[in-house]
Amino acid sequence: MIDFEEAQELVFCNCRKLSVTQIPVSKSLGYVLAESIRASTPLPRFDASAVDGFAVRSSDLVESSHSNETCLRLTGTLAAGDKRILKLNKGTTIRILTGAQIPAGADAVVMQEQVRIRKDIVSFSTPANAGDNIRFAGEEFKKGEIVLESGTLITPPVVAMLAIIGRQRVRVRRKPRVALIVTGNELQPPGTRLRRGKIYDSNTPALVAALQATGIDSVRTFRTHDTPRQIEQAFRKVLTDSDVVLSSGGVSVGSSDFVKDVLAELNVKSVFWRIAIKPGKPIYFGTKKKVLIFGLPGNPVAAQLGFQLLIKPAILRMMGMSSVAPLTLPAILTHDLRKKAGRMEFVRGILSTDDAGQITVRPARGQDSHMVGGLAKANCLIHFPKDQERISAGSKVRISLLNWGVL
Repeated sequence: MIDFEEAQELVFCNCRKLSVTQIPVSKSLGYVLAESIRASTPLPRFDASAVDGFAVRSSDLVESSHSNETCLRLTGTLAAGDKRILKLNKGTTIRILTGAQIPAGADAVVMQEQVRIRKDIVSFSTPANAGDNIRFAGEEFKKGEIVLESGTLITPPVVAMLAIIGRQRVRVRRKPRVALIVTGNELQPPGTRLRRGKIYDSNTPALVAALQATGIDSVRTFRTHDTPRQIEQAFRKVLTDSDVVLSSGGVSVGSSDFVKDVLAELNVKSVFWRIAIKPGKPIYFGTKKKVLIFGLPGNPVAAQLGFQLLIKPAILRMMGMSSVAPLTLPAILTHDLRKKAGRMEFVRGILSTDDAGQITVRPARGQDSHMVGGLAKANCLIHFPKDQERISAGSKVRISLLNWGVL
């Protein structure tokens, strides 16, 4: 049995980055950039107004006050996208709308709410400073500057950034081909009438949903009975044309747990089996050539947390994501926690803030590995260190946020 950190490192050591492909920006959400993106022009491209108002020479308004208004003659209007070239002369002003290019001669924009207009005369009651309400060319990015690093997850704002600089296509790493095998004589599909001794299969829909939330749109799924023959047939179907294979059930020490033996017969190299964590102790990890094989426990909470803690980060690494670690932060524990020493425990927790704004966390109700209700309500995991047996209420603990999606 190995520690969680060692298991995580062994998984990461066996992750290879997937091949690069080029796709339209419009279809790139959820992929990871395989190139660094540089600005082809300054951003913004030109000096533009940040507000609806009036372009002015700040020197014209030096003496302006509520008791001594300055009156300037209105000579035109500029809107966003206007191609006309206007010049602002001394003693005049031009109405300008948000996003319009600053006319030559102007060095400030006064908001329209701060002026009075009478026909073609605009009265100003406050001075203006050079640069007021102007977005300057190149103030965000200079031409040639990197705007997005390789390894960046493509989110809606990243799509916007790519569009702003005019990119129509982008290089990304492809998403892995994933197969899921769920074993268990006791399992029936949800919606069917349960026979005696049977339970509904929650791991197939839950793990498919976890993969979809990670950006994997298509997953091949198989359900088998606890027989070596059926389990072997399922693995043979997927080991030759998958990047990642997940299984659920059959990895512990029971008389019907055949997954490890079947994988050995199929020449899968076992990297580790059993991790000093709770839930999820009997997790298996192996490789065959470049294929990663994860054997998750059948208990639904252990399967879901095994995915969250090991499989999701591995998939994101294969897709080229530069940082896959979940966000961790300190919090104050509201209730005592107890366990036996020897295993790192990930306690399902509910994060909130108290009246003083302090981050607090309370354990969710139902912590056994078959109790899904607590996990369904949890928004974080409380880290209960391996060698500790008790954490008292009021103590500071480390938590990691549960983010089932990648975006």
